[in-house]
Amino acid sequence: MKADELRQMYLDFYQSEGHTVISGGSLIPENDPTVLFTTAGMHPLVPYLLGEPHPSGTRLCNVQKCIRTGDIDSVGDLSHLTFFEMLGNWSLGDYFKEEAIAWSYKFLTSSSYLGFDPGCLSVTVFAGDENVPKDEESIAIWKKLGISESNIHALPMKDNWWGPAGKTGPCGPDTEMFIDTGRAPCGASCRPGCSCGKYFEIWNDVFMQYNKLEDGTYVSLQQHNVDTGMGVERTIAMLQGKSSVYETELFSPVIEAISDTAGRKMNEDEDTAIAFRVVADHLRSSVFILGDPRGVSPGNLGQGYVLRRLIRRSVRYARKLELESGVLCKLATAVIDGYKHVYPELGERREWITSELGQEEERFEKTLSRGMAELNKVLEKLQEHGQTVFPGRVAFRLYDTCGFPIEFTEEICAENGMNVDRAGFDKAFEKHKEVSKQSAAKAFKGGLADHSEMTTRLHTATHLLHKALQETLGSHATQKGSNITAERLRFDFSHPEKVTREQLDQVEKMVNDAIRADYPISFESMTLEDAREQGAMALFGGKYGEMVKVYSIGDFSKEVCGGPHVARTGELGHFRIKKEEASSAGVRRIRAILE
Repeated sequence: MKADELRQMYLDFYQSEGHTVISGGSLIPENDPTVLFTTAGMHPLVPYLLGEPHPSGTRLCNVQKCIRTGDIDSVGDLSHLTFFEMLGNWSLGDYFKEEAIAWSYKFLTSSSYLGFDPGCLSVTVFAGDENVPKDEESIAIWKKLGISESNIHALPMKDNWWGPAGKTGPCGPDTEMFIDTGRAPCGASCRPGCSCGKYFEIWNDVFMQYNKLEDGTYVSLQQHNVDTGMGVERTIAMLQGKSSVYETELFSPVIEAISDTAGRKMNEDEDTAIAFRVVADHLRSSVFILGDPRGVSPGNLGQGYVLRRLIRRSVRYARKLELESGVLCKLATAVIDGYKHVYPELGERREWITSELGQEEERFEKTLSRGMAELNKVLEKLQEHGQTVFPGRVAFRLYDTCGFPIEFTEEICAENGMNVDRAGFDKAFEKHKEVSKQSAAKAFKGGLADHSEMTTRLHTATHLLHKALQETLGSHATQKGSNITAERLRFDFSHPEKVTREQLDQVEKMVNDAIRADYPISFESMTLEDAREQGAMALFGGKYGEMVKVYSIGDFSKEVCGGPHVARTGELGHFRIKKEEASSAGVRRIRAILE
């Protein structure tokens, strides 16, 4: 079975069970401030998991693009990826464990669907702790379906619990499904979740039945939800009997392009295989981030920093394969052509994707040149004094300030008969990571910080601001991102130059006139096509026939949106723009408050 067949079969199956097929969300979260990228199918649905009614009902399914970089250093093995597609189905206060588990089992094992041998299926469930009881209900359901007790494993919270997006919020136990690959166990403690490769995780059913409170206690949610996810890449690898996700048709175009350019095969040796996989994975992720309708450019903060790191790691491993400069653009074409029939935005944004990749690769080449110059200076001084060890803190300074990879430092030092103090580098690097973790909470996050009254008012004000910007600057001034807390709003929009003071005054006046007019705010559920025919702004696309919410602010604005809003504009207060500045190339940023 190919990936195209799997996607369609999954959606058809859940549609037959009463689910509505909806479009996947952007990779850049709109309503979840806790993550830089959409890391799971649930993120675009957070408002609905919290109780907001979804226009398409209480049973939903889709295919969601995801980015996760927490395991970026593991990329290069047989299964870890930074970009992946997640097949998901949701119950928003509708069905719960009985139906969710039964459908998962049916889709996995029925000969009409994936046809996995039930005997090869192992599952894990939540073992319980002092705060939440053991998930006996899921265990009973699995036994009823015929899974033997020896293949049901109760594991602790770190393995079988889906935590809230932030410190508080919806959460609950999950049950995970694994395919036994037939490999010998690595030892007596080998079980699903072990990294030896015997068990391959394929599906995860999350049961959001608790709300975690500020004091760390858990209370039952009024609306119990189901959130499930099945990885396309991993499932296809298992269905095709492959030992690696990189051996499927999802990666073959870019792997072949790397092979043709490098003049060598991926499996020549382990180091070569790792380099192939890292280039293929990181480049694929970069293409999807740049190709997203809300795509960002490489930069030094937030999403831009993650994208820059992915591109630069691609360049570093491409160098290990002795690929020439400027190769990323050529390889990106293979990714785009392999996916544009599923994600047409990649084809539409081809020129932008290749241009940004080319520019970033060129910038990194200059960075490497600067790093080489600095490294040679230090080497010369050390050799003058008869030193044979390159200080770890200096190696880290080259990495931190010049972006010079530690592997490059080690290779060049070895050529000069010198060892690198790797322990000293690792110590400095760990300290840097700790500082980065602390500052990550302050980095750019997309969407709404919460659904409080003030955040809701500011979110409503962004609709007025968006419309006023288009009226003042032109229809090109469309939203590129937003970040809204209870204190202020931050709004990014397309515009090629600085907005003048006169234009900002005009925008501010237009927003405040709309507030004084005390327009009523209402919403209707309709198809995306009807919304567009009625003149509603719908920036991020969607599939034909999909139901969406359209919010109207009197006769001032009409926009597709899923977030919370006030009842009338008169509730907002006085709108004031505090700052206008550049966000990235061709994108401006406004910071504003309500007084």
